[in-house]
Amino acid sequence: MSDDMTENNNQKFSTIAVHGGAAPDPGTNARATPIYQTTSFVFDDVDQAAALFNLEAFGNIYTRIVNPTQSVLEERIAALEGGTAALATASGHAAQLLVMHTLMECGDEFIAANQLYGGSLNQFGQSFKKFGWTARFANVQDIDAIAGLVNERTKAIFVESIANPGGVITDIEAISQVAKKAGIPLVVDNTLATPYLCQPRQFGADIIVHSMTKFLGGHGNSIGGVLVDCGTFDWMASDKFKTLSAPCESYHGMVLGEAFGPMAFAIAARVLGLRDLGPCISPFNAFLIASGVETLPLRMRAHTENALAVAKALEQHEKVAWVSYAGLESSPYHSLAQRYCPKGAGAVFTFGLKGGYDAGVKLVNNIQLLSHLANVGDTKSLIIHPASTTHRQLSDEARAIAGAGDDVVRLSVGIEDSGDIIDALTAGLAQL
Repeated sequence: MSDDMTENNNQKFSTIAVHGGAAPDPGTNARATPIYQTTSFVFDDVDQAAALFNLEAFGNIYTRIVNPTQSVLEERIAALEGGTAALATASGHAAQLLVMHTLMECGDEFIAANQLYGGSLNQFGQSFKKFGWTARFANVQDIDAIAGLVNERTKAIFVESIANPGGVITDIEAISQVAKKAGIPLVVDNTLATPYLCQPRQFGADIIVHSMTKFLGGHGNSIGGVLVDCGTFDWMASDKFKTLSAPCESYHGMVLGEAFGPMAFAIAARVLGLRDLGPCISPFNAFLIASGVETLPLRMRAHTENALAVAKALEQHEKVAWVSYAGLESSPYHSLAQRYCPKGAGAVFTFGLKGGYDAGVKLVNNIQLLSHLANVGDTKSLIIHPASTTHRQLSDEARAIAGAGDDVVRLSVGIEDSGDIIDALTAGLAQL
């Protein structure tokens, strides 16, 4: 695929963002996707109901499993990422849970980058232990270290395309080679890049996840997550992934990997993980996020243009020790950004204050225009001091590795006028 095309009848990205998965409502001819605010759906007859429950036909049963509003969103995201199918969930964390629930058995391991969102580090390193799953962490830039952690219990490698908050651009293709050699899938969190800036499937990703709360929804008004099945992994090549390759007791011995082929992973995550664990997205949130995706290309262009302008201004400020933004030529990740994110290095980056921890706290407490909150990807510019908030549960060493040291401030640059954003930061820095 080229940067501007997806595998959807050669339609351009912006067209799919508006029309993907959607059509006028067949019952009313409404042009906007309706919010199907219902728990359940009436069956045509007993035979149709049986076919739905036996996975012999696709259709609506219960909103915990699927809903027509949700389906539009899923088809749209799958098309934008070049995948075969997608599954929307209640949050990004829920999407990650369902991915691992589908891949893992008790006693299994997966490899994860050290440079991840703090909530993911906690989920992987702490909460997943209760399932008997072990995360092995490695520096995402050290390909040999990642390869060295692979063993017979390893079931996946997990990375972020653009690391939050450190801004590291991941060499997805190099890590994909490690995964392929080990016979395991590569899972890429593409939240910060979005498919507009980076399509991980092109570089060897097998499963993609997003917190749709961020740039896909884009307006800070709804929480959701999604997993995308790229359709690239052969689940029947070994007996490592029993959920897909072994007879399924829930469906009369059906082998999901055989029955559903390139979309088997997304279906298994839905009809087993989502069905039984229950982290479904609400129809209303699916509607809001699908509406937000329509303007994704426009917003991402504005986000990245503003972020580069703000990063350049901060790089010259006397109270700023460093700026980590891959869009800057001074960044060690600049060449990787040009390869993986040629349209821009995203809207989220960090910078370090010469005054350290106290200066970071003072800046976020006194800044104007930028909102101090724990989110990214809003139309509004956001600011946070990770060491005192999102990453505070980690040790000093773990925070430093994750790119959230004491002096670090994270920005999510919005779509306001870039001059106003710079002026607000300049005024805030003047108080330090």
